[in-house]
Formats: sequence, C-alpha cells, structure tokens
Amino acid sequence: MKRFDQIRDLVMSLEGDFEKFYDKGNQAAGTRVRKGMQDLKNLAQEIRVEIQDKKNTEA
Repeated sequence: MKRFDQIRDLVMSLEGDFEKFYDKGNQAAGTRVRKGMQDLKNLAQEIRVEIQDKKNTEA
C-alpha cells in the first residue's frame, strides 16, 4: 500500500497546478503538471517492474 500512497500523494500534489493551468491559463503551472505527470509515469513503471518481479519469484 505504500506505493499506492505515493501515487495518490503525487496526484494530489498536482491538483493546484491543474486548476491554475486549465482554469486560469497559467503556463508555468502547465510545465509543473507535465513534470509531475512524467514523475507519475516513472513511478508507475517502477511499480509495474516490482509487481512483475514479485510475480515471477513466487511462481
């Protein structure tokens, strides 16, 4: 569940920048959202690898 918490925290940390970009047109917030989404992608990939490794070692 620790990994799930990391994903949730990352998404929640981006909420303000999403609002600033989409509602107020703040371009700098868009840059922060893009970086955060890249971090989310990398975290998701790490989790996928961990799950696959765990699955393979238990089989």
